[in-house]
Amino acid sequence: MFAPPTKRRLFKTPFLRLRVDEDYRVRHATSKLQSDQDHGDGSVKYVLSGEGAGTIFVIDENNGDLHATRRLDREEKAFYILKATVVNKWTGQKLEPETEFIIKLHDINDNEPKFSKEVYTASVPERSDIGTSVTQVTATDADDRMYGNSAKLVYSISQGHPYFSVEPNTGVIRTALGPGDMDREQREHYQVVIEAKDMGGQRGGLTGSTVVKITLTDVNDNPPRFTQSIYQFRVPESSKSGSIVGRIQATDKDIGKNSEMDFTIISGDGMEMFDISTDKETQEGLITVRKPLDYEKKPSYTIELQVQNTQEYVRFMSSGPKDMATVRLAVDDVDEPPVFEKASYLYEVKEDVAVGTVVGSVSAMDPDRARSIVNYSIDRRTDRGHLFNVYPMNGSVFLLKSLDRETTAWHNISIVATELNNPRQSSSVSVYIRLLDINDNAPMFATVYETFVCEKTKVGQRIQIVSAVDADEPSSGHKFSFSLAPKGTHHRNFSIRDNGDNTAGILTGQATYSRLHKSVYLVPVVITDDGYPMQSSTGTLTVRVCTCDHEGNMELCNPEALSSSPGLSTGALIAILLCVIILLLVVVLVTALKHQRKQEPLIISKEDVRDNVVSYNDEGGGEEDTQAFDIGALRHPAAAAALDEGAKQRRDIIPTDTLLYPTVHHPAPAPSTLLMPPISMAARDNGDVCEFINQRVMENDCNPTAPPYDSLATYAYEGAGSVAESLSSLGSASSEAEQDYNYLSDWGPRFRKLADLYGAEDSDF
Repeated sequence: MFAPPTKRRLFKTPFLRLRVDEDYRVRHATSKLQSDQDHGDGSVKYVLSGEGAGTIFVIDENNGDLHATRRLDREEKAFYILKATVVNKWTGQKLEPETEFIIKLHDINDNEPKFSKEVYTASVPERSDIGTSVTQVTATDADDRMYGNSAKLVYSISQGHPYFSVEPNTGVIRTALGPGDMDREQREHYQVVIEAKDMGGQRGGLTGSTVVKITLTDVNDNPPRFTQSIYQFRVPESSKSGSIVGRIQATDKDIGKNSEMDFTIISGDGMEMFDISTDKETQEGLITVRKPLDYEKKPSYTIELQVQNTQEYVRFMSSGPKDMATVRLAVDDVDEPPVFEKASYLYEVKEDVAVGTVVGSVSAMDPDRARSIVNYSIDRRTDRGHLFNVYPMNGSVFLLKSLDRETTAWHNISIVATELNNPRQSSSVSVYIRLLDINDNAPMFATVYETFVCEKTKVGQRIQIVSAVDADEPSSGHKFSFSLAPKGTHHRNFSIRDNGDNTAGILTGQATYSRLHKSVYLVPVVITDDGYPMQSSTGTLTVRVCTCDHEGNMELCNPEALSSSPGLSTGALIAILLCVIILLLVVVLVTALKHQRKQEPLIISKEDVRDNVVSYNDEGGGEEDTQAFDIGALRHPAAAAALDEGAKQRRDIIPTDTLLYPTVHHPAPAPSTLLMPPISMAARDNGDVCEFINQRVMENDCNPTAPPYDSLATYAYEGAGSVAESLSSLGSASSEAEQDYNYLSDWGPRFRKLADLYGAEDSDF
């Protein structure tokens, strides 16, 4: 299998080819290279370079033997290009130029055929002819096609007989049985195993295989069949049109569109009363009511049904493509409401008909065999004005109130018929009443007419065109005539001309008018229609006398003529007044807000808490203030003792109990004291003060209502915004060292006196 080593003198030619089997073993001598410069004295060194040199191929540098270091694979790389040369082993000098040679690998059959897919899926219609193509499989072999039969493949089927076959050279799978044997309803899925063998299928070749899953697709080869030959249903006679009576089931072995069915009624006495359609979801036949049923007229029906496929494909059908069935329908009697003779009623009546006149009548009857008596009534929701009523027994509709066509030309009311024995059974019918017009309205001016006439004009000058309207609607249309009222002086001043088209022109009767003599004329115009009875009315045209220019344009009229000039309405005046009041309120509110002063709180920070902080709004008077406290009370205790007992109580507490100990009163001095030597005024004052204080201390010690502590008022907060910040001694330094008080001069004029005192030199004191 391996080519023996060959000895080649490569360096005589510049290019060589070597052929080596691809499955060459490691370290097996591939070939031998020898140079003419190699005399066998060991001075020559062989050097190899190129593809795979040193890794795949190595050369013995002493004798030129070429070796492969690992197994070679042609499918990985078919050939290698190498270069060899010889150098002097001692000096490294090239002895001959490089020689290029190619090592080409010979192919061996070491790869099995492989299919493009591990699993193929295919389909073919059922009942196909023999030899119908199903699909084609393809395998490839990595071996060399140009060398031997290693890549020549032959296909065969190992599983799937006798239903399918495969062409050996192309891999095309075909059906092997006839239409009668390939029936989807018998077997739908097949699994076929195809093999591909190289070496042309000869012994020793390698084999690959794949699986082909083949599905038979459905064709319409089975007709639908009814599950029963006779169906029976019951239907109430009160069933509405379109209501479902029953479902007809039929089966079809085919699937998909081939199983879709179409139901039809082909005969029977119920063809006009019932319909049948196909439910697209369940493929069932739905029998529905087509026309209203009446048990009293016909209690039962029979129809013949036919079912067939919507898709026509009858090539393989062994029996008829259609199926027939009979359906018997029994109508059940139910208590039905009364039925009116007509679906609706229409009556016409003149608008001046008298109250109590019968407009028309309706009629209804019980369709059941019992023939219950029917009572009639009006649905008052359709006659809220109570204009009509109906006689309960005969259904005659009559008037309760007079009618007016001009107010309402049509009246639509509903008459209800109710069975006397079963009031729950009732029905209604619409009655339309049209009012016919009579000539009961007089014509009148279409609008309020007001015009003017110039003081100087000409006789017969048209100053206004008037028209009329009438609420009546005569069938031949309106025809109005116009004339001036027969009485009055207006005939001398104005005249009227009927235009014959329901309009008339007002003309001047003289050439001059005096605005000072009479400024306004009221011209009465009589309007008459041609109806029966004839109706007429009188309309008044207001004509004002004005001064005009030479072209007839109005220049000046009396003040009455300008009364219609635009001006401010009452609503506009009220709106303006409200705006003024609101503006005044806003001004007052802004002024009040400006005069309001915000008082800054004494303590701004919530953490700055002090006890018994008293806020004085007035600055104290200092030493000159003699009204703050009367020191005389301390200097004259006798006078203080004469004060009311309540004045001795503390003002900061409210006594709850009377004193347990009486107030101590010292007796008056004995006469002998008058003989004592005189005492200075200062000593006497000091004694009085001491005695007064001791007395007050004793009173407070004996008073159970007084608190057991003194009231301490701490005034250690200067206030926000002060340049001096706090003057409290709590935060000041305890050192007695000399301090510099010159900074007091920076605190402003309020602290100027203090700065002068503390800023002075010690010598000044």
